[in-house]
Amino acid sequence: MVTLDVRPELIDALSALRDRVAAVRLPLPLPGAPRARQSRSELLAQLDDYLLPRLKDPDAPLLAVVGGSTGGGKSTLVNSLAGRQVSEAGVLRPTTRTPVLVCHPDDHHWFAGTRVLPGFTRLWLPEDREQIPASARGGDGRGVLVVETEPGLPRGLALLDAPDVDSLVVENRLLAAELICAADVWVMVTTASRYADAIPWHLLRAAKEYDATLVTVLDRVPHQMIGEVSRQYAALLTRAGLGDVPRFTIPELPESTGGGSGLLPTTAVAPLLDWLTHRAGDPAARQQTVVRTATGVVRSLNARMPELASAVASQHAAAGRLMSAVDDAYGTQGERVRRQLKQGAVLAGDARTRWRGYPRDSTAGELLDSLAESLGTLLQCAVAAADEQIARAWDREPAAKVLLAPGRDAEAGERIGMRARRWRRELDELAEEEVRELDRNAAPEPETVSALLAASLLGGRRTRTAGERLAELLGAQSALRLRDRGAELLATYIDRVLHGERDRRLAPLEALGVAPESQAELIAALSVLQKETR
Repeated sequence: MVTLDVRPELIDALSALRDRVAAVRLPLPLPGAPRARQSRSELLAQLDDYLLPRLKDPDAPLLAVVGGSTGGGKSTLVNSLAGRQVSEAGVLRPTTRTPVLVCHPDDHHWFAGTRVLPGFTRLWLPEDREQIPASARGGDGRGVLVVETEPGLPRGLALLDAPDVDSLVVENRLLAAELICAADVWVMVTTASRYADAIPWHLLRAAKEYDATLVTVLDRVPHQMIGEVSRQYAALLTRAGLGDVPRFTIPELPESTGGGSGLLPTTAVAPLLDWLTHRAGDPAARQQTVVRTATGVVRSLNARMPELASAVASQHAAAGRLMSAVDDAYGTQGERVRRQLKQGAVLAGDARTRWRGYPRDSTAGELLDSLAESLGTLLQCAVAAADEQIARAWDREPAAKVLLAPGRDAEAGERIGMRARRWRRELDELAEEEVRELDRNAAPEPETVSALLAASLLGGRRTRTAGERLAELLGAQSALRLRDRGAELLATYIDRVLHGERDRRLAPLEALGVAPESQAELIAALSVLQKETR
């Protein structure tokens, strides 16, 4: 008999792989990203809701998830297998909105905790279904699992009635797909009028890909058409490579019409119930079912994990291009600002007028204020130019659609102005410190020294006389030392402004969490798992 390998090393490898998958972020709207996000969700669902719980507790009851199209009779089938109404059925669509799990009372402890479907809150409602909170009904049923017990069900078998796989409510479709991932056995229900619909066949092909244990039920087949419909359905299954899948046919009966609120006759569901009971109760059949589904999921990881890793790499590459556009833009403008400073671009407008009138018509304080304001304006223009360059680059990147391209920042001017005023105060402190160190009785005014220092740093050749005047006031050595310290302070200020604004533009990208190491971690985790399963 085939046995299920439950070595601790295998569970550890799967747990590590699960953590790597959970850490994946795919926020950018790239081609293939929706498929990759869905694959990530399915992987997490299969690992959390089925594979890890099954490996840790191989003796837990067999879980058969009943899924299918809207109006296919899933709830009526589950009720009939259980022998009483445990799941709400009716003419309103979608009917099944909150999933319902039913098991034998002796098995209830397996489902009371978070062994399977850990993200779902359990509600034990053997009788009063009206206690289900309104927030758990309708399209908001995700996160709540109603658990029923029924002594008539065989021990070791649990049934789960899932929402419609083709529901008009998106949340229901996603919930149905997640619940199917938790199954030891998929029971796919369709009808004589809908057995060729696309969505159920998509799930059937997925089951084949995972090599899951699968059963199909062709429900509500008119008596006079049973032979023909069954042959056509069998032919479709064979063409899809699913010819060996067990098939059960249920004829159209009064109990399955008129809203489908009644139970089907025992004889109508007996073959399916016997098959499920045998799978759950016979040790060899049970082991074969569990091993097939579990190993199918593990085997599918060999193809699915590299695909997910590739999607992660594409996300990181796109995020890198977007970040590079920001870095390039601010790097370009930083170089431009430094060239403009050498050319004396700050000495323009009011600053130029103040310099020409100094000291006769302008005070040292007025000259300092004007130079600081002009420097701030120069940097504001640089930031605006960088943002325009980023916007043009991002406009060519589909990945940027999820982000707002940098536009006019109303608060940037105030931030830069505040930093300019702080730079001026620090320049004043340098001048005061230098004046205090002079061994003279008649030391110059610190503000005068500060104004001349600012003019010599920002005016280029046009303020050469400011440096000469500083040398006269402080001495050549002190003036040279002060100018070096002032130049260092100016460079630090410019870097702080530009780097600060650049980091603000990068922050939304960094917040997306597209990490470069995710791809390598996924592949490494898969490699460890392959070693444990080899």
